[in-house]
Amino acid sequence: MIDTVFFLLVFFMMASLAMTVHGGIPVNLPKAAKAEAARAPVAISIARDGVVYLEREPIEPAQLTARLQARGRTEPDLAVVIEADTEVLHGRVVDVMDAVRLAGVGKLAIAVSPRETQR
Repeated sequence: MIDTVFFLLVFFMMASLAMTVHGGIPVNLPKAAKAEAARAPVAISIARDGVVYLEREPIEPAQLTARLQARGRTEPDLAVVIEADTEVLHGRVVDVMDAVRLAGVGKLAIAVSPRETQR
């Protein structure tokens, strides 16, 4: 009986993990000692080649500010998560951060993957 209950628990846990929505493109995230799962309505991804994506749509950083300002009018508590590949130049990430700040977004986070602890 306990095996059946355990199996059902694992099944529903795995099913709920499969229902999560990821708004960005696949990138190789850098590692950090402490990483928290961020839930943001807007995902900005920066691919290895420096191309910027606003929720999977390629966009220039110059256009990013206007798009985020328009979205901020409808969502006053707008939050943004930047998912930059490990190999992206620092200047490109700063350009995107500037565009987000110029749009008036108060909540900005950078996505990372947790580091594997060595024992």
